[in-house]
Amino acid sequence: MALDIRRQIPATFERVERGTYGYNAKQVDQFLKRARVAFEDPARTAHPPGSADVRAVTFDPVKGGYDPASVDSALDRLEDAFARRERDELISQQGEEAWLREIGKLSGVLRGRLHRPDGARFRHPAKNSVRGYNTEDVDGLCVELIGYLEQDQPLSVDAVRRAVFRAAKGQDSYEETQVDAFLDRAVELMAAID
Repeated sequence: MALDIRRQIPATFERVERGTYGYNAKQVDQFLKRARVAFEDPARTAHPPGSADVRAVTFDPVKGGYDPASVDSALDRLEDAFARRERDELISQQGEEAWLREIGKLSGVLRGRLHRPDGARFRHPAKNSVRGYNTEDVDGLCVELIGYLEQDQPLSVDAVRRAVFRAAKGQDSYEETQVDAFLDRAVELMAAID
């Protein structure tokens, strides 16, 4: 069954109040237009975006822009749609075994880090004065990911996408960029599986 992307992504979004920062509406509209065309007719797009592009896209903050929560929610649905299509294309071109190998490789990379001890899963900031993510918060999400991957415990991809960690410093924190990159890969895996 083909997915009607127009149903997933609204034509326009609510705006935040004039003095409040939201996403640059022009940037959002341009990206979503390009994504719609790429999804509906990939041959018409020179460099069609994929699920990773949707996950990584950012927009400049502007006063009176689009409501970030609404845009993020639409982007999540769009990312899931692209991930499903990418999975289906891989299966149709190379077979289900190829898809399972890709999932297995990515899962193996993630599990290697997930099974490190609490407090040692990621790098700590180089300087004690630099803020990072609270190790207990990140380790807690990692335990949930282990449950999802190995014990079939429920965990939604949106819970990982929207994870928020308290700020911490020194040995009580993990380097934000490394954690973010890892969580991007976890989202990629979960979107491909679900």
